[in-house]
Amino acid sequence: MLKQQAKPLTKQVPIDSGFGPRTTAQEVLGNQNLKGKIAIITGGYSGLGLEATRVLAEAGATVIVPARTREKAEAALKDLPNIELETLDLSDPQSINAFTQRFLASSRPLHILINAAGIMAVPLKRDSRGFESHFATNHLGHFQLTAGLWPALKQANGARVISMSSRGHRMSGIDFADPNYHHRDYDKWMAYGQSKTANALFAVELDKRGKADNVRAFAVHPGTIVTDLARHLSDEELKAMGALDERGQRRIMEYNHETKTIPEGAATIVWCAISEQLKGKGGVYCENVDIAEINPVNSPTPGVRPWAMDLKDAERLWTLSEELTGTTFDI
Repeated sequence: MLKQQAKPLTKQVPIDSGFGPRTTAQEVLGNQNLKGKIAIITGGYSGLGLEATRVLAEAGATVIVPARTREKAEAALKDLPNIELETLDLSDPQSINAFTQRFLASSRPLHILINAAGIMAVPLKRDSRGFESHFATNHLGHFQLTAGLWPALKQANGARVISMSSRGHRMSGIDFADPNYHHRDYDKWMAYGQSKTANALFAVELDKRGKADNVRAFAVHPGTIVTDLARHLSDEELKAMGALDERGQRRIMEYNHETKTIPEGAATIVWCAISEQLKGKGGVYCENVDIAEINPVNSPTPGVRPWAMDLKDAERLWTLSEELTGTTFDI
Protein backbone atom coordinates (compact mmCIF):
# COMPACT_ATOMS: atom_id res chain seq x y z
CA MET A 1 0.00 0.00 0.00
CA LEU A 2 1.67 3.22 -1.18
CA LYS A 3 0.68 6.58 0.21
CA GLN A 4 0.35 9.49 -2.18
CA GLN A 5 -0.16 12.16 0.49
CA ALA A 6 2.27 12.49 3.36
CA LYS A 7 3.68 15.04 5.76
CA PRO A 8 7.40 14.25 5.85
CA LEU A 9 10.23 15.72 7.87
CA THR A 10 11.52 19.08 6.67
CA LYS A 11 15.00 18.29 8.09
CA GLN A 12 15.45 15.49 5.54
CA VAL A 13 18.02 17.45 3.50
CA PRO A 14 21.60 16.47 2.48
CA ILE A 15 24.40 18.18 4.42
CA ASP A 16 27.19 17.64 1.85
CA SER A 17 29.21 15.43 4.18
CA GLY A 18 32.22 15.25 1.88
CA PHE A 19 31.86 11.49 1.61
CA GLY A 20 30.14 9.50 -1.12
CA PRO A 21 29.09 6.13 -2.53
CA ARG A 22 32.65 4.82 -2.76
CA THR A 23 33.56 5.76 0.82
CA THR A 24 34.32 2.79 3.08
CA ALA A 25 33.45 2.31 6.73
CA GLN A 26 37.14 2.51 7.64
CA GLU A 27 37.47 5.84 5.85
CA VAL A 28 34.46 7.22 7.72
CA LEU A 29 36.01 6.21 11.04
CA GLY A 30 39.44 7.65 10.24
CA ASN A 31 41.69 7.70 13.32
CA GLN A 32 38.94 7.93 15.92
CA ASN A 33 39.61 6.07 19.15
CA LEU A 34 36.43 4.45 20.48
CA LYS A 35 37.90 2.97 23.65
CA GLY A 36 35.28 3.11 26.39
CA LYS A 37 32.36 3.03 23.95
CA ILE A 38 29.95 0.10 24.04
CA ALA A 39 28.01 -1.04 20.99
CA ILE A 40 25.44 -3.75 20.33
CA ILE A 41 25.09 -4.85 16.71
CA THR A 42 22.38 -7.32 15.75
CA GLY A 43 23.44 -9.27 12.70
CA GLY A 44 26.99 -8.28 13.63
CA TYR A 45 28.55 -11.54 12.51
CA SER A 46 27.77 -11.50 8.78
CA GLY A 47 27.73 -9.13 5.83
CA LEU A 48 27.37 -5.44 6.59
CA GLY A 49 26.92 -6.05 10.30
CA LEU A 50 30.22 -7.92 10.47
CA GLU A 51 32.05 -5.08 8.73
CA ALA A 52 30.57 -2.56 11.15
CA THR A 53 31.56 -4.83 14.03
CA ARG A 54 35.12 -5.12 12.74
CA VAL A 55 35.64 -1.40 12.21
CA LEU A 56 34.21 -0.36 15.59
CA ALA A 57 35.96 -3.13 17.53
CA GLU A 58 39.35 -2.48 15.96
CA ALA A 59 38.93 1.20 16.91
CA GLY A 60 38.64 0.17 20.55
CA ALA A 61 34.89 -0.10 21.14
CA THR A 62 33.49 -3.06 23.04
CA VAL A 63 31.07 -4.67 20.58
CA ILE A 64 28.41 -7.06 21.79
CA VAL A 65 27.13 -9.32 19.02
CA PRO A 66 23.94 -11.23 19.81
CA ALA A 67 23.48 -14.25 17.59
CA ARG A 68 20.85 -16.86 16.95
CA THR A 69 23.45 -19.24 15.46
CA ARG A 70 26.27 -19.08 17.99
CA GLU A 71 28.67 -21.41 16.13
CA LYS A 72 28.49 -19.32 12.96
CA ALA A 73 29.10 -16.15 14.95
CA GLU A 74 32.08 -17.63 16.79
CA ALA A 75 33.73 -18.57 13.51
CA ALA A 76 33.17 -15.12 11.97
CA LEU A 77 34.35 -13.15 15.01
CA LYS A 78 37.22 -15.29 16.28
CA ASP A 79 40.01 -12.97 15.10
CA LEU A 80 38.47 -9.67 16.24
CA PRO A 81 39.33 -7.83 19.48
CA ASN A 82 36.88 -6.43 22.04
CA ILE A 83 34.01 -8.76 21.13
CA GLU A 84 31.38 -10.18 23.46
CA LEU A 85 29.22 -12.90 21.93
CA GLU A 86 25.64 -13.19 23.16
CA THR A 87 22.48 -15.16 22.35
CA LEU A 88 19.37 -13.59 20.81
CA ASP A 89 16.50 -14.61 18.56
CA LEU A 90 14.64 -11.52 17.33
CA SER A 91 11.55 -13.56 16.49
CA ASP A 92 11.27 -14.79 20.10
CA PRO A 93 10.00 -12.21 22.65
CA GLN A 94 11.33 -14.22 25.60
CA SER A 95 14.79 -14.38 24.03
CA ILE A 96 14.75 -10.60 23.53
CA ASN A 97 13.72 -9.96 27.13
CA ALA A 98 16.36 -12.32 28.48
CA PHE A 99 19.10 -10.62 26.45
CA THR A 100 18.14 -7.10 27.48
CA GLN A 101 17.91 -8.13 31.14
CA ARG A 102 21.38 -9.65 31.00
CA PHE A 103 22.81 -6.48 29.51
CA LEU A 104 21.07 -4.17 31.97
CA ALA A 105 22.36 -6.32 34.84
CA SER A 106 25.89 -5.31 33.81
CA SER A 107 25.02 -1.68 34.66
CA ARG A 108 26.86 -0.44 31.59
CA PRO A 109 25.79 2.40 29.30
CA LEU A 110 25.02 1.64 25.67
CA HIS A 111 26.48 4.21 23.31
CA ILE A 112 25.62 2.61 19.96
CA LEU A 113 22.80 0.25 19.00
CA ILE A 114 22.88 -0.93 15.40
CA ASN A 115 19.77 -2.92 14.47
CA ALA A 116 21.25 -4.59 11.39
CA ALA A 117 19.83 -8.12 11.49
CA GLY A 118 17.06 -8.93 9.08
CA ILE A 119 15.47 -11.20 6.53
CA MET A 120 14.50 -10.49 2.93
CA ALA A 121 11.96 -11.94 0.51
CA VAL A 122 11.25 -15.15 2.40
CA PRO A 123 8.17 -17.35 1.91
CA LEU A 124 5.23 -16.68 4.21
CA LYS A 125 6.13 -17.63 7.75
CA ARG A 126 4.75 -16.54 11.11
CA ASP A 127 6.27 -16.30 14.55
CA SER A 128 4.70 -17.82 17.65
CA ARG A 129 2.37 -14.81 17.97
CA GLY A 130 1.09 -15.12 14.40
CA PHE A 131 3.04 -12.10 13.11
CA GLU A 132 4.40 -12.16 9.55
CA SER A 133 8.13 -12.88 9.68
CA HIS A 134 9.50 -9.75 7.94
CA PHE A 135 7.44 -7.43 10.12
CA ALA A 136 8.17 -9.49 13.24
CA THR A 137 11.93 -9.86 12.76
CA ASN A 138 12.95 -6.69 10.94
CA HIS A 139 10.76 -4.29 12.89
CA LEU A 140 8.90 -5.63 15.93
CA GLY A 141 11.89 -7.57 17.28
CA HIS A 142 14.09 -4.49 17.09
CA PHE A 143 11.34 -2.31 18.58
CA GLN A 144 11.15 -4.61 21.61
CA LEU A 145 14.96 -4.87 21.83
CA THR A 146 15.42 -1.09 21.78
CA ALA A 147 12.71 -0.64 24.41
CA GLY A 148 14.41 -3.15 26.68
CA LEU A 149 17.78 -1.43 26.29
CA TRP A 150 16.37 2.06 26.77
CA PRO A 151 17.73 2.61 30.31
CA ALA A 152 21.26 1.87 29.08
CA LEU A 153 20.82 4.13 26.04
CA LYS A 154 19.73 7.01 28.28
CA GLN A 155 22.63 6.30 30.63
CA ALA A 156 25.11 6.86 27.77
CA ASN A 157 24.06 10.53 27.46
CA GLY A 158 24.64 10.70 23.74
CA ALA A 159 23.59 7.32 22.38
CA ARG A 160 22.69 6.62 18.79
CA VAL A 161 20.31 3.99 17.44
CA ILE A 162 20.75 2.91 13.83
CA SER A 163 17.76 1.33 12.10
CA MET A 164 18.63 -0.62 8.96
CA SER A 165 16.19 0.34 6.24
CA SER A 166 16.59 -0.17 2.50
CA ARG A 167 15.52 1.23 -0.83
CA GLY A 168 13.10 -1.69 -0.59
CA HIS A 169 10.89 0.71 1.38
CA ARG A 170 9.80 2.09 -2.01
CA MET A 171 7.80 -1.09 -2.62
CA SER A 172 5.31 -0.59 0.19
CA GLY A 173 4.13 1.65 2.95
CA ILE A 174 2.50 0.21 6.08
CA ASP A 175 -0.82 -1.53 5.65
CA PHE A 176 -2.22 -0.64 9.06
CA ALA A 177 -5.40 -2.59 8.40
CA ASP A 178 -3.51 -5.85 7.83
CA PRO A 179 0.23 -5.56 8.57
CA ASN A 180 0.59 -9.29 9.16
CA TYR A 181 -1.10 -10.55 5.99
CA HIS A 182 -4.06 -12.23 7.64
CA HIS A 183 -6.55 -11.03 5.02
CA ARG A 184 -4.57 -10.03 1.93
CA ASP A 185 -2.56 -12.17 -0.49
CA TYR A 186 1.04 -12.57 0.58
CA ASP A 187 3.79 -11.01 -1.53
CA LYS A 188 7.32 -11.51 -0.22
CA TRP A 189 8.64 -8.28 -1.73
CA MET A 190 5.76 -6.17 -0.47
CA ALA A 191 6.22 -7.73 2.96
CA TYR A 192 9.92 -6.90 2.89
CA GLY A 193 9.18 -3.38 1.67
CA GLN A 194 6.65 -2.81 4.45
CA SER A 195 9.23 -3.87 7.06
CA LYS A 196 11.84 -1.49 5.60
CA THR A 197 9.36 1.40 5.70
CA ALA A 198 8.71 0.41 9.31
CA ASN A 199 12.45 0.64 10.03
CA ALA A 200 12.55 4.19 8.68
CA LEU A 201 9.41 5.29 10.52
CA PHE A 202 10.76 3.78 13.74
CA ALA A 203 13.81 6.07 13.50
CA VAL A 204 11.56 9.09 12.96
CA GLU A 205 9.45 8.49 16.07
CA LEU A 206 12.26 7.15 18.25
CA ASP A 207 14.30 10.27 17.61
CA LYS A 208 11.36 12.53 18.41
CA ARG A 209 10.76 10.77 21.72
CA GLY A 210 14.40 10.16 22.64
CA LYS A 211 16.17 13.44 21.91
CA ALA A 212 15.26 14.90 25.31
CA ASP A 213 17.41 12.10 26.78
CA ASN A 214 20.12 12.74 24.17
CA VAL A 215 19.32 9.54 22.27
CA ARG A 216 19.24 10.14 18.52
CA ALA A 217 18.03 7.71 15.86
CA PHE A 218 18.85 7.30 12.18
CA ALA A 219 17.58 5.09 9.36
CA VAL A 220 20.18 3.79 6.91
CA HIS A 221 20.04 2.48 3.37
CA PRO A 222 23.46 0.85 2.90
CA GLY A 223 23.19 0.30 -0.85
CA THR A 224 22.70 -2.86 -2.86
CA ILE A 225 25.20 -5.54 -1.87
CA VAL A 226 24.93 -9.26 -2.50
CA THR A 227 25.30 -10.73 1.00
CA ASP A 228 23.83 -13.63 2.93
CA LEU A 229 20.62 -11.58 3.17
CA ALA A 230 19.89 -12.75 -0.39
CA ARG A 231 20.10 -16.43 0.51
CA HIS A 232 16.38 -17.01 -0.10
CA LEU A 233 16.46 -15.61 -3.64
CA SER A 234 16.51 -17.95 -6.62
CA ASP A 235 19.22 -17.84 -9.26
CA GLU A 236 16.62 -16.41 -11.64
CA GLU A 237 15.90 -13.52 -9.26
CA LEU A 238 19.59 -12.84 -8.70
CA LYS A 239 20.25 -12.94 -12.43
CA ALA A 240 17.50 -10.40 -13.04
CA MET A 241 19.18 -8.15 -10.46
CA GLY A 242 22.53 -8.49 -12.25
CA ALA A 243 23.99 -10.37 -9.30
CA LEU A 244 25.07 -13.54 -11.14
CA ASP A 245 27.96 -13.72 -13.60
CA GLU A 246 28.01 -15.81 -16.78
CA ARG A 247 29.07 -18.87 -14.76
CA GLY A 248 26.15 -18.51 -12.38
CA GLN A 249 28.33 -17.23 -9.52
CA ARG A 250 27.24 -14.43 -7.22
CA ARG A 251 29.10 -11.21 -7.86
CA ILE A 252 29.18 -7.53 -7.06
CA MET A 253 26.92 -5.86 -9.60
CA GLU A 254 28.04 -3.13 -11.95
CA TYR A 255 29.36 -0.18 -9.96
CA ASN A 256 27.14 2.86 -9.57
CA HIS A 257 25.92 4.98 -6.67
CA GLU A 258 23.60 2.17 -5.59
CA THR A 259 25.72 -0.99 -5.80
CA LYS A 260 28.58 -1.34 -3.37
CA THR A 261 31.14 -3.61 -1.81
CA ILE A 262 30.56 -4.62 1.80
CA PRO A 263 33.09 -2.05 3.17
CA GLU A 264 31.30 0.66 1.16
CA GLY A 265 27.88 -0.57 2.25
CA ALA A 266 28.83 -0.39 5.90
CA ALA A 267 30.08 3.19 5.56
CA THR A 268 26.72 4.91 6.11
CA ILE A 269 26.00 2.66 9.09
CA VAL A 270 29.26 3.62 10.79
CA TRP A 271 28.87 7.29 9.82
CA CYS A 272 25.47 7.47 11.51
CA ALA A 273 26.87 5.70 14.57
CA ILE A 274 29.90 7.91 15.24
CA SER A 275 30.12 11.02 13.04
CA GLU A 276 30.28 14.46 14.67
CA GLN A 277 28.66 15.79 11.48
CA LEU A 278 25.36 14.41 12.77
CA LYS A 279 25.66 15.85 16.27
CA GLY A 280 22.33 17.40 17.23
CA LYS A 281 20.61 15.73 14.29
CA GLY A 282 18.40 12.65 14.08
CA GLY A 283 15.25 11.08 12.75
CA VAL A 284 16.56 11.13 9.19
CA TYR A 285 17.09 8.56 6.44
CA CYS A 286 20.68 8.36 5.22
CA GLU A 287 22.38 6.86 2.18
CA ASN A 288 25.74 7.29 0.42
CA VAL A 289 27.16 8.66 3.70
CA ASP A 290 24.85 11.67 3.78
CA ILE A 291 21.28 12.56 4.65
CA ALA A 292 19.14 11.55 1.68
CA GLU A 293 16.71 13.70 -0.27
CA ILE A 294 12.97 13.11 -0.20
CA ASN A 295 11.92 12.24 -3.74
CA PRO A 296 8.46 11.78 -5.25
CA VAL A 297 6.70 8.46 -5.39
CA ASN A 298 7.49 7.69 -9.05
CA SER A 299 10.92 9.32 -9.17
CA PRO A 300 13.70 7.20 -10.73
CA THR A 301 16.28 8.94 -8.53
CA PRO A 302 17.65 7.71 -5.19
CA GLY A 303 16.46 9.04 -1.88
CA VAL A 304 13.65 8.31 0.53
CA ARG A 305 9.98 8.25 -0.39
CA PRO A 306 7.55 10.48 1.54
CA TRP A 307 5.61 7.67 3.24
CA ALA A 308 8.77 6.47 5.03
CA MET A 309 9.16 9.91 6.66
CA ASP A 310 5.49 10.55 7.42
CA LEU A 311 5.14 11.96 10.94
CA LYS A 312 1.61 10.72 11.55
CA ASP A 313 2.39 7.23 10.29
CA ALA A 314 5.52 7.13 12.47
CA GLU A 315 3.41 7.81 15.53
CA ARG A 316 0.72 5.38 14.39
CA LEU A 317 3.31 2.63 13.86
CA TRP A 318 4.75 3.25 17.32
CA THR A 319 1.32 2.76 18.90
CA LEU A 320 0.69 -0.38 16.85
CA SER A 321 4.11 -1.78 17.79
CA GLU A 322 3.43 -1.23 21.48
CA GLU A 323 0.11 -3.04 21.15
CA LEU A 324 1.52 -6.00 19.20
CA THR A 325 4.60 -6.52 21.39
CA GLY A 326 3.13 -5.51 24.74
CA THR A 327 6.20 -3.29 25.10
CA THR A 328 6.49 0.32 26.16
CA PHE A 329 9.51 2.60 26.39
CA ASP A 330 10.53 4.17 29.69
CA ILE A 331 10.62 7.64 28.15
